[in-house]
This record gives sequence, structure tokens and C-alpha cells, in this order.
Amino acid sequence: MESLINPTLTLNPSLPRRALPLSSQTHLLPRNSQIRTLRFTVFCKLGASRDGGAKREDKSVSRKIMLSEIAPPPLAEEGGGNGGAPERKGGVFESVKRFPRRVLTVLSNLGLAIGEMFAIAALMALGTLIEQGEAPDFYFEKYPEDNPVLGFFTWRWILTLGFDHMFSSPLFLGLLVILGASLMACTYTTQIPIVKVARRWSFLSSSEAIRKQEFSDSLPRASVKDLGVLLMGAGYEVFLKGPSLYAFKGLAGRFAPIGVHLAMLLIMTGGTLSAVGSFRGSVTVPQGLNFVVGDVLGPLGFLSKPNDAFNTEVHVNKFYMDYYDSGDVSQFHTDLSLYDINGKEVLRKTISVNDPLRYSGITIYQTDWSISALQVLKDGEGPFNLAMAPLKLNGGDKKLYGTILPIEDPDSTQVKGISMLARDLQSVVLYDQQGKFVGVRRPNSKLPIEIDGKKIEIVDAIGSSGLDLKTDPGVPIVYAGFGGLMLTTCISFLSHSQIWALQDGTTLFIGGKSNRAKVEFSSEVNRLLDKVPEIVDASPTAQSKGV
Repeated sequence: MESLINPTLTLNPSLPRRALPLSSQTHLLPRNSQIRTLRFTVFCKLGASRDGGAKREDKSVSRKIMLSEIAPPPLAEEGGGNGGAPERKGGVFESVKRFPRRVLTVLSNLGLAIGEMFAIAALMALGTLIEQGEAPDFYFEKYPEDNPVLGFFTWRWILTLGFDHMFSSPLFLGLLVILGASLMACTYTTQIPIVKVARRWSFLSSSEAIRKQEFSDSLPRASVKDLGVLLMGAGYEVFLKGPSLYAFKGLAGRFAPIGVHLAMLLIMTGGTLSAVGSFRGSVTVPQGLNFVVGDVLGPLGFLSKPNDAFNTEVHVNKFYMDYYDSGDVSQFHTDLSLYDINGKEVLRKTISVNDPLRYSGITIYQTDWSISALQVLKDGEGPFNLAMAPLKLNGGDKKLYGTILPIEDPDSTQVKGISMLARDLQSVVLYDQQGKFVGVRRPNSKLPIEIDGKKIEIVDAIGSSGLDLKTDPGVPIVYAGFGGLMLTTCISFLSHSQIWALQDGTTLFIGGKSNRAKVEFSSEVNRLLDKVPEIVDASPTAQSKGV
């Protein structure tokens, strides 16, 4: 025999009657059967007394009493050595189990992450002040121990901590790893749980809960379905469950912080890969000569691995310059041809400053220029190639190159000759054996000039192209990280807005909140509520059916 009992309990007849259900289940067993422990749940609300003077009717206390079938733990004897406290078992195991959580808690600390970023920024600033990649003798001379910078900073600091290659030093890379761990810990412990909560559909089933929202209002004669249609037109995702409504928009703004963290991780990963997996090299090549890529490039870190493109041969077809009206150099260009290991031309391009050549992960930049030689005719003989040497000037950044054409003099034991100076490829200044100015000639002008009884003609000025070569596998990752950072930063400004509504008879209760732009959110909701049509001639029965 089995019966179900559902009594209703009223705590105080003088209090207003509320929905206070008390439910239980009792099974009536045969007399000779074994008795089992009953499991039931009691729900009750304790209302405040009206005699208290304070109006606390709406702030009722909800309690839940659970009687479990599991037997309670035995009581300790009064004379127990631990005073009745439960004995802790597996203390070491519990400590080991909790260790990852403690590490995550420490790493996800906002103050620690800010400190890491400031330390990285300080090292980056120091790396721009200290010359990078120089020989040790350079630092011995510039940062001596007998005259330390700031009273303590000498070459020992630079070479010991790796500040001569700051961006691949263990200290800098270690800080990047710690910052990356902090970002991942913050994402795991904070951002992902926030997104999970934001994605849940939560319906509010009481008008009191709706009134507690940041924005709340009520419409005396309105339908929750009409409100839902208006919210959908405003871009909200709307969900209905009986008389309850839940709507949201701007959920992407909740995902944006995770995207920002991932973008920063990409940037740091790409930067680290560039620091330890790249190749660098520089070369100055005269017009008409070749070089092999692998002979120029040198590894920067332990992850630097050469590829098949290192066997590529580069030929400088032509080097030339553009000039301003004042005569100064405005731009210089190099016509390059690339040949594979079989001697087949695979690419040809004329590069200039800010317009490099890219091939199989190798980038060739135009960075500098010089004059390698002058082609000269002497009394119709030649041409002779005279090597040009750079000359040091007292000041300024102007370039000057010079050479000499030897003149045989049997009456002199000293080597004498005609001096030639050039500051670019468009003019050459000539001096006789005594160093007196004779004249100026343009290359390829075919105008000879007589100096010390010799007819000299400047056939051509051969320029040299200064090229920088590099392979940087981290560049695409860094670009992707910066692109993602800009995109997610813009998305993070989107407001995540939530609206709840409850139909109670003919009255519609509305509440909502937003994590950003709260004033704009309130104005938007008010405009939507003004558009909700009013129910005029509907009977209560029809209204309840419509809900």
C-alpha cells in the first residue's frame, strides 16, 4: 500500500498567505518489512513579522533542509587525543593536488602581470640604448670598469646578462614565457568562466528578481510576445519559456578579452621565434658580381635552421641612383637576378629602399650604397679599373670616395699620380700630381681632360649595392597577432546587454543590465518599451491564453 501526502503549511495566520508548499513522500510498508530511512525535502519561507516596524516583507529567508540516507560520522570519544576534530588523511597528496591551483592563482594575479609587462618594457628600452651585436672589445671600450655608467653599469653587466643581444637573452625570453603563462592562467581562471556564464540562458521567474536589475520597469497592459518581437528587431537574441523572456546581444564582447590574450600570446611567440630562429647578414656587392645567400646569412639562435633557398645565387645586374635638384641622393636601386642551384633564373626584381625582394622566406633589403671603382682611359689606353676607397670627413654624414691614377716619373722615387674624388655616381673631381684642382667630368660624358700631359677620360663610375638579408619565421605570426589584437580590442568595446521579462496577468515586468554603456542601454530599453503596444480590450481569460 502506497500513498502520497502533499500537505500545505502556513506559518502564521496573521501573515499574508504566500506560496509556501511543503512536499514530502511517505511510503507505508508492511508490518513485517524492514524499515528504511526516509528521504524528503522541506522548503519553507520565513516571513518577517509585521510588528517589527521595518517593511521587510519582500526579503524573506529561504531555507532547504535535506535529510540524507547516508549515516552521519560517529562522534569521537570525549577523551580523544584530537579533541573531536576529524583526522586529516593524505596531507601530502592533498598539497600536491592543490599545487597547480595555487600556481594558477599566483600567475593570474593582475599585479604580477602588470609588473611583468613593465619589466619587459624596461628591457626593451634598455635594448634600444645599448648597442646590439657588437664585438666584446666595443663594450670594453665604451663601458669601462674605471668609469662605469651611473656609477655601477659596466661591460660585465652587458656581457653577463646578454644585453648585447637583448631580445634573445635568457632574461628577456624568460620574462616573455612568464608573461605568457600569466595570460593563459588568467584566461583559464577568469575569462573562460565568464564566457560560460554569459552563454547560459537564464530565466527569472519572479518580479522581485527582475526589479533587482540595474534597469527595471513595468508595463500595466502589455504582452511579453510583443516585447520579444521588438527586441528581435533591435538585434537581440530572444528566448521565451512560458510567461518568461530572456534576451541578449553583444556576446562577442565577452569573448574579446580571450581574443586579446591569444593575440598577445601570438605576438610574443612570433617575437621569440624571430629572436632564436632567424638568420641575418649584410653584404656590399659591386655591380656585375654575384654572391650566394648561404655565404652571407648567419644564425641568430639555436632554432635557426637553413633551407634549400640558401643555395640561391644573387647577381647584381645594375646599380643606379636618383638625385634631387640640389644634387643630393634621393633614392638608390639595384637590379637583382636570383639563380637556383642549376643556374636557372627564378626571379628578377629591381629593389630600392622600402621595396625589398622576397623569395622562399628570404628577404633582401636595399640599405646602403658605395662607389667601388672608376673606369678610366689614359691616352686612349684602357679602360683601367681604379678601386675607390671611402674617405673620412671631419663631420656630417656626407660620403666621399677617392682613388689615384699612377703616373710614371723616372726622375722621382715617389709614386705620383692624378687624384680623383667622387661623392656620388654623377661627377668626378680631378687633381694633378701637385694636388691642384684641374676640373670636373661626368662619367660617360666622353670628354677627355688633359692633366700633366696625359689625356684622361672617365668612362664609368661603378657603384656597389649595400644589401641586408634575413630570414624571419616569426614575422607572419607577429603580423597575425597584431591584426588579431586590433580586431579583438575593437570588439571588446561592444556591450553585452541582457534583458529579462515576466508576464504576470496583464502586467509585464522588464529588467536588464549591461557591462558597458549603461546610460545608452537604459535609453535604448526605454525607447523599445515606448513601442510596446498596449492591450486595450482583452479580457483576463484571453490575456492568460495569449501568455
